[in-house]
Amino acid sequence: MTGHRARLLCIASLLAVALGTPAAPAAETHDPWPGLVQDIFSNRPMNDGNDIIGIEMPARAEDAAIVPVTLRTKLQPSDSRRVVAITLVIDENPAPMAAKFTLGPDANVTEISTRVRVNNYTNVHAVAELSDGKLYVSKVYVKASGGCSAPAGKNVDEAKNRLGQMRYRQFTKSEQGPATSTREAQIMIGHPNNSGLQIDQVTQLYIPAFFVNELHIWQDDSPVLTMEGGISISEDPNIRFTYVSNGAKHFRAEAKDTDGHVFDHEWKVENPGT
Repeated sequence: MTGHRARLLCIASLLAVALGTPAAPAAETHDPWPGLVQDIFSNRPMNDGNDIIGIEMPARAEDAAIVPVTLRTKLQPSDSRRVVAITLVIDENPAPMAAKFTLGPDANVTEISTRVRVNNYTNVHAVAELSDGKLYVSKVYVKASGGCSAPAGKNVDEAKNRLGQMRYRQFTKSEQGPATSTREAQIMIGHPNNSGLQIDQVTQLYIPAFFVNELHIWQDDSPVLTMEGGISISEDPNIRFTYVSNGAKHFRAEAKDTDGHVFDHEWKVENPGT
């Protein structure tokens, strides 16, 4: 481009600004949520869930591979409905449905916390299904990137040695109320939860996806919650939750992964240990 032509283009640009000529419209950002509603929820109607289900995540993640998330139900005690299931969707992740939690009918689970991978700046939706058959949704926006492809925190040998190890913690102290009071517990599972997007630093090949896809938790024989998990759940899955005790003496958990392994363990409620 000659200097004369460049000057003419510059002058034309200045005139366009001075005359108020509208600039070309910016490209619209694609919103994947309508498609996810169709794919995950079969296009069922979504109702405003801000008074039904809360979702808490940091606005900017410190580590995109282990982003904390808490789901909290908001139903009033006088409401005759109950939350049947909660689905966590990370819109921009390669596999957006991070987890679906099905709640035990008598456990009164009101809060669930875990850690997830976030691959891009994204909306994160929590969808609660109530006993009236309707879906209620709320969302937050999270700034994070690269969580699904981040290298594992443990080496291969360490991950193998920890595979399937399960721990249970009970947080309610005995002086806080009777056996039927609300309690808080945590289940931790040793597992690499490979996303399929991580690269082996030695071979430079992708590590195959390998993750916990089912988790069932009971107090005695009464179900507390079930999780259907995906690649977005972080390494060493960690589920913390509140529930109402039925006076059970034992807590039990069973996990399954995508390679067909089954891990199970049982603990005494008042003396969980490992």
